[in-house]
Amino acid sequence: MSSAMGLLIRGASQVVQVSNKKEKVKLKGNMADLAILHASATEGVSIAVDKNGLVAAVGMDSEVARQFPGTKWDTIIDAKGQSVVPGLVDGHTHPVWAGDRVHEFSMKLAGATYMEVHQAGGGINFTVTKTREASEEELLELLVPRLKRMVSSGTTLVECKSGYGLDVETELKMLRVLEKARSFVPITVSSTFCGAHSVPRGLTAEEATRCVVEEQLPALKRARESGELQVDSIDVFCEHNVFDVNQTRRILEAGRKDGLLLNFHAEELHPLKSAEMGASLGAEAMSHLEEISEEGIAAMAKAGSVGVLLPTTAYILRLTPPPARAMIEAGVPVALGTDFNPNAFCLSMPLVMHLACVTMKMSLNEALTASTLHAAHSLRKAHMHGSIEPGKVADLVIVDAPRWEHLVYQFGGTDHVISCVIKNGKLSHSRK
Repeated sequence: MSSAMGLLIRGASQVVQVSNKKEKVKLKGNMADLAILHASATEGVSIAVDKNGLVAAVGMDSEVARQFPGTKWDTIIDAKGQSVVPGLVDGHTHPVWAGDRVHEFSMKLAGATYMEVHQAGGGINFTVTKTREASEEELLELLVPRLKRMVSSGTTLVECKSGYGLDVETELKMLRVLEKARSFVPITVSSTFCGAHSVPRGLTAEEATRCVVEEQLPALKRARESGELQVDSIDVFCEHNVFDVNQTRRILEAGRKDGLLLNFHAEELHPLKSAEMGASLGAEAMSHLEEISEEGIAAMAKAGSVGVLLPTTAYILRLTPPPARAMIEAGVPVALGTDFNPNAFCLSMPLVMHLACVTMKMSLNEALTASTLHAAHSLRKAHMHGSIEPGKVADLVIVDAPRWEHLVYQFGGTDHVISCVIKNGKLSHSRK
């Protein structure tokens, strides 16, 4: 008696599961220890996906065939000569905005620092003005192609922040745009409220802190409770001359009280001990961390906070890269993200992985773990995303090469090397 199933991928040269033990993190040396199934001289590797878009089995072709005798598959993909990795997870983006900042790129190349551009009326506040002026429809029209470009580069789960509103109306507008985008693009969106991304013109940091805590968060809570918005996390740009450590703590504590995960900007431009503060609150994740101290690293390791590192930002701003090696060796779960925003216009996780290997001295295996399992864990979604294991969502990237490393090795070549992207067991992008 035959049964019906969704997708069968067969004949692959490699299937890189990343983990096959239901792990959510792989610490220290284990981060580079990938679970990989290799083809033999006589057969390849298969992945079976059920009708619900979940992985049903992973194994050698004959082994999987025996598990599903007489099965009728909706789709069969012959992956001979190709490799399969989990769908990539982008742990940090700012994708909803209007008005590019290409004019600032030349300023940075001429030596202007991030804060100098910011203080000259550029940076975040420039984008805030343009985003406030744009309608929801205009922002959605800008966002959807960006998300589609992420998918074509292998991203299947992405963290997306608000933060270019800095007032109740625009922050909620941005979050509504993210909500709408879910029905237009085959990608899982984890929304983050980032109303404390900058201090609005005309307010002090203390006044902006009260605005976030007393106005924006209550409005967000009402929208979440009514079912209008799904928001997972809260973010604050903790930085010198933006929100200090105490102000950041107050905002994060208010967000935690409302049931939000803590996932914030820390130690980017100045060492402020914000990593220690975040660890004391049990923050799920902290991003940037270029200026983190040894004490901050130890605190994050003890708390289990994920360090989401963003090599594109350090590259564009000519910052010293975050100490990835020290963090990994100390037992911090390290993840990666593009930091896609008008300052760092990058939508490609394979490009980020390449930069992480070259500029932060991560190994290829570590970069893949950071861009799959650990990035998923930073969003507390590693129970269903980030590895190819039975019971998990079938988010997959098929690499048109017998070794998966070509995904990173072919610098900037994702349009050629990615054969197709699978989301929830369905083909979401194909090169052909």
